[in-house]
Amino acid sequence: MTQKGSKGRVPERRQTAYLPNFCSIRMVFGVVISAELLAVILTLASIGSFQEFAGELSLRSLYIQWIALVGSALVCLLRPWIIHLRTWQVGLIIWCSLMGVTLIISLLAIWTLGMSVGDDFLLKSLVISAIVCAVLMHYLSVQYRWRLQVEAESKAHLQALQSRIRPHFLFNSMNTIASLTRTDPALAEEVVYDLSDLFRASLANAQRMSSLGEEIELCRGYLRIEEQRLGERLRVTWDLEALPLDAELPALILQPLLENAIYHGIEPSTEPGLIHITGRYRRKRVNISIRNTLPVAGAKAQRSGNRMALQNIRERLQGFFDEEASLSVSEVDGEHQVRVVFPHPWNEQ
Repeated sequence: MTQKGSKGRVPERRQTAYLPNFCSIRMVFGVVISAELLAVILTLASIGSFQEFAGELSLRSLYIQWIALVGSALVCLLRPWIIHLRTWQVGLIIWCSLMGVTLIISLLAIWTLGMSVGDDFLLKSLVISAIVCAVLMHYLSVQYRWRLQVEAESKAHLQALQSRIRPHFLFNSMNTIASLTRTDPALAEEVVYDLSDLFRASLANAQRMSSLGEEIELCRGYLRIEEQRLGERLRVTWDLEALPLDAELPALILQPLLENAIYHGIEPSTEPGLIHITGRYRRKRVNISIRNTLPVAGAKAQRSGNRMALQNIRERLQGFFDEEASLSVSEVDGEHQVRVVFPHPWNEQ
């Protein structure tokens, strides 16, 4: 029999990039606000009285916003081509590109809008742009070094978070395997393979990126183990619709959520319990929902969790996706629901 644990190599976590994503809405919003603040400062420095402020600001704001937005669009287009270059090379390319954008838009402003208030308008624009671009490059460099430092400090912490598996699950799994070796050796071998897959993922490098397809298969293996132990007390339904199975995410994100559902929802219940896993892909985001039935109030109180596993998963998601991923907990129709959302740019076929 072929061992189920033999899988292909999973890519490591992508390295921290020096250049942020200027294509994101949040970054574009920041660029617009910063450009407007610069327009206000330059207008206040150049006007003779506040009566001239509104007219001067509108024209200067239009001019600076054009430079800022066109420059951001250019950086967005260049990013895939230069992101793997050295830091100083990326900074030099971006600085020269923004200076070129300033030169072109300044000439267009002089020729079409009549913005020139003197012969030195073009020179002043280039000097101001050079200073602002230099400050921007310095800021990006400081942010880049800070992110590398934070990543280095959190690497060991993330490894510890990933490697946590409840001891009771290991003991229960070993008891299940021991029982099956006497009644169904082939099935016991399948359970051993499923358990080895879980431990392989748990002991792997915390910086390793898994795929959605492998995480789902890992969850199926885990649920097969628990189904052997719980029997008819556990029912599982899957509703996965056109998911990008190659989507990258941290390893062991979904399985601990299923373990929580069984530990807090299924095991304490005196009635059969249901776990419903739903997966959808909407607006370049993967949505995974795990719902489980709840035990009666008395049994539920015996296992009031401290939410440590949920907090661990939140930290790992933020470590890999920053603020673009989320984990939310709620109650829907009397059932406990956990929803994981993370980005993935995938074109549905």
